Amino acid sequence: MQRFYAKFNKGYDGLANRYQGLIGYVAGRKLITLGLLLLFFVGTWGIQAILPSGFIPAEDQGVIYIDVTTPAGATVERTEQVLDAIQQQTRELEVVEAISTLAGYSMVNGVSGASYGMGMISLKPWHKRDEGVDEIIRQLQEKTSGITDARIEFSTPPTVPGFGNASGFDLRILDRTGGDDLQRLGQLSQEFIQALEEAPEIRSAYTNYDANFPQYLIHVDQEMAAKKGVTIQNAMGTLETLMGGRLTSDFLRFGQMYDVMVQAHPDYRAKPEDLLHLHVKNNKGEMVPLSTFVRLERMYGPEQLTRYNMYTAARIGGTVAPGYSTGDAIEAVQRVASQTLPRGFGFDWAGMTREEVKSGDQALWIFLICLLFVYLLLAAQYESFLLPLPVILSLPTGIFGAFLALQLFGLQNNIYAQVALIMLIGILGKNAILIIEFAIQRRQEGLSVMQAALEGSVARLRPILMTSFAFIAGLIPLCIATGAGAMGNRSIGTAAAGGMLIGTIFGLILIPGLYVIFAQMGSRAEQTRKDKQEKAINAPEIPFSNN
Repeated sequence: MQRFYAKFNKGYDGLANRYQGLIGYVAGRKLITLGLLLLFFVGTWGIQAILPSGFIPAEDQGVIYIDVTTPAGATVERTEQVLDAIQQQTRELEVVEAISTLAGYSMVNGVSGASYGMGMISLKPWHKRDEGVDEIIRQLQEKTSGITDARIEFSTPPTVPGFGNASGFDLRILDRTGGDDLQRLGQLSQEFIQALEEAPEIRSAYTNYDANFPQYLIHVDQEMAAKKGVTIQNAMGTLETLMGGRLTSDFLRFGQMYDVMVQAHPDYRAKPEDLLHLHVKNNKGEMVPLSTFVRLERMYGPEQLTRYNMYTAARIGGTVAPGYSTGDAIEAVQRVASQTLPRGFGFDWAGMTREEVKSGDQALWIFLICLLFVYLLLAAQYESFLLPLPVILSLPTGIFGAFLALQLFGLQNNIYAQVALIMLIGILGKNAILIIEFAIQRRQEGLSVMQAALEGSVARLRPILMTSFAFIAGLIPLCIATGAGAMGNRSIGTAAAGGMLIGTIFGLILIPGLYVIFAQMGSRAEQTRKDKQEKAINAPEIPFSNN
């Protein structure tokens, strides 16, 4: 063991000697230090421009949502047939553990109707499958490509519950014209979706707004209804009860609770024309047929009307193509909207996408505020406004390293990576403080600025390398994380490890040079101030006369 320690110390001493020679060469040449600093500033700006941005990454939660939309006016039986076909194709995949479907409701869009269907696919645990959720979705799309009787969308659950019903982007097309032309809104929605799907950043786009549902518009002759002694409220309430049903009471029997529903018999509400054969009681207690004052008009329109910010709206959702981030998808939507939507129509974000857009540059401002606090604390500690600058200016090396690691590993600049950047301020700042604090002590003992920088760098090399590499080693499990929360762990671990590695290596070269520059500036300023004081003390007295 002693032999190992001896060889290790000999190797470290050789490294320290070479490091001292490198610092002596670099720190004595201001142009090299300033060039390195400029290089990292430009490199950070450049790599940030091409690095995909995001908010909260989509995680592999072991569940895939199925959203099915059959043609307008389709029956529940037709929707069930499509779901059965999807279920049969899905069970052929070995990674699928269970699948359940339901006709008549769309969980992604949050609407109910005969032409909607939904399903949930439960995948096998992460350690029993090699494919990620994106690869499984691609396989499902290939398997179900032969089902042409409906539009089928696969998506993952939202990362944060409560912000939407599925991952991806979410927005609303708003009709601000005031005309409430539902057919035009539906046409624009389909054109907008078609343009989105042509963008490389978008894997798929869909909407629950369809203005082609067959339906009947009820025209009420209010004068005739008044003559018959029937109020519109009473007529519509009766119609709602007889056609749609109404829960009126419940009772307990055999230990079970049963609901009491009031509704017309199915034989009397099988066809639209049966509505005209229904009766309503007037104010005299007489039964009046609805056909007396009601007329039906066949038309086409949306199954549900949605308003957003008081405007008639159509919901648009979609998923991001592999290799792109939600930030890329947001830019694609903005680009397509400016080219597609006519005057009087606009869009607004919803769900998690709205939170991502609202956050904007908040991370940048938080980062700058943290830098300001660090600078003010160090300025108070060093009693100088110049000496904290080497600490602050050494941080771009870590930021560049974090962005470079994210880019190399195919990750995004999301909220987890931004947390890692805030963390790097303290950790990399600690490395710079160790060198500068020791150099200040040697400077106070009478050493020159250059000599103090050299001794401070070499003396603190071992603790800096020890703590930095120990920190990086502790981040390795996060960088290779799998399973639940893997993308978040990888993002924060990779950004912190990459920033720490690059920041430590190049910070050890850059910090002594920056200290020499600003310490010499402080010494010249201090010498200038002392010279002015001496001149003021030694200045000849000017005689004062009362005349």
